[in-house]
Amino acid sequence: MHVMDGFVESEPLAKARSYEEHMEAFIDLADRPCFHLSSYVGWMNDPNGFSYYKGEYHLFYQYSPYKTTWAPMHWGHAVSKDLLTWRNLPCALAPDMPYDEYNGCFSGSAIELPDGQLLLMYTGAGANGKRKDGSPRECQTQCLAVGDGVNFQKYEGNPVIDASSLPEGSSSEHFRDPKIWREEDGTYWAALANLGPDKSGQIVLYRSEDAFSWQFDRVLSRNRGRYGIMWECPDLFKLDGKDVLLLSPQDMLPEGHEFYSGNGTLCIVGHLDQQSGELVEETVSSIDHGIDFYATQTLLTPDGRRVMVAWMQNWDATAGLMRARSWFGQMATPRELSVRNGRLYQWPIRELEGLRMNQIVHNGITVDENPIALEGVCGRVVDLLVDIRPEDEGDLYKEFVIWFAQDSRFHSSVRYRPAHGSLEVSRIHAGSRRAYVHHRKCNVPGAPAKLSLRLVLDKYSVEVFANDGIRAMSMTIPTEVTADAITFSCKGRAVLDVEKYDLAKSVDA
Repeated sequence: MHVMDGFVESEPLAKARSYEEHMEAFIDLADRPCFHLSSYVGWMNDPNGFSYYKGEYHLFYQYSPYKTTWAPMHWGHAVSKDLLTWRNLPCALAPDMPYDEYNGCFSGSAIELPDGQLLLMYTGAGANGKRKDGSPRECQTQCLAVGDGVNFQKYEGNPVIDASSLPEGSSSEHFRDPKIWREEDGTYWAALANLGPDKSGQIVLYRSEDAFSWQFDRVLSRNRGRYGIMWECPDLFKLDGKDVLLLSPQDMLPEGHEFYSGNGTLCIVGHLDQQSGELVEETVSSIDHGIDFYATQTLLTPDGRRVMVAWMQNWDATAGLMRARSWFGQMATPRELSVRNGRLYQWPIRELEGLRMNQIVHNGITVDENPIALEGVCGRVVDLLVDIRPEDEGDLYKEFVIWFAQDSRFHSSVRYRPAHGSLEVSRIHAGSRRAYVHHRKCNVPGAPAKLSLRLVLDKYSVEVFANDGIRAMSMTIPTEVTADAITFSCKGRAVLDVEKYDLAKSVDA
């Protein structure tokens, strides 16, 4: 049993907490998303420490409180009872030790210990030596902090894992993002991302009897140069009889409409080989096919659901985004996961339906090339369900479009071409002055003529779910919220059933 003695607030942590408290008064809550977690202040990226502890969901995140660009990482912290209405807590971790003070406290996870304390496991980004150009060489190690859900004391034995135990030739500069869990036999496991001897991503497993002393166990999965270079943010779990590994590959190359250039997401559905312990791949796909979605992390809810969160942003777009606000970054809507026929399905958590109000229903609406608006169907904080089918089964429509976040000048869209099963999100005309990615496509399996779509809008974002969640596409929107029209059009003729709800923040969570 390891007991952390009295909490000591370091100077960097105290400074961050004081700054949060000061700046909170200057942030207009009406400017924030309604139910997506955004940063307390400053910059947000990867979700960390997604856990259920003492009756609340805890979500930590990569965090730079002092400016809206990346800087040495802290851990921001928020809690919720319903995963939708969030309450900020003070900054949980600050870079204040030799093993993390160079670039900060990188991503990690959380688990409750048998003694009732919450354990955080994170990557410390310290420096070790110099590069050829004289700049510091980053060294990544795995570190622990223990606390009561608000205050956390770093473990005196940090770092608890370093690269010395990795296979020969594996990188100490790219060794991060521990995801920790406890098996039924009481043993603790951690999956870690690493750059292997072949300069390609690999996922390694470590094992512990007490969560403090760790031993290398095996390499779980190897990239072998297929999907990007370095892999980040591993998450391994069992779901619906399958072993599932979620990853975020860096520097991907495009493959059709499944993978795109840049930093993406990856879902491997398979099974663990009984002899080697390696993950045998059965299906490999993107998790989210949209523009803004990275660094997934999951938890198991008390009622047994596997729920996933992610950073709702695109690394290649952050440099060109406007930062007039004093906060930057938000998380995607938490999603319930399932596996059916070897495929990952995702759907907004059922708690979102508790925020619905002002139901509007239109059935049997015929749509052609002349855009139409439906009475009561508008807004920027909306849950919109649309079923589309051809008017004439023998005369398939060519293209169906939903226009949203729309006014006389700007709009974003979801576009579907049934002949190819091609679904596209676009913000080309949403008001951006920068030339980063503005549209993405994916293929809906089966190329169905009939399609069900669910659009979840929250001010500056949209998440699209197709056919019960077999495809998901996320996208942020720069358009001001006064642009709130929603219209429909079709090349050919289609028939729509539309169900729309406004969404309001819960007052009870």
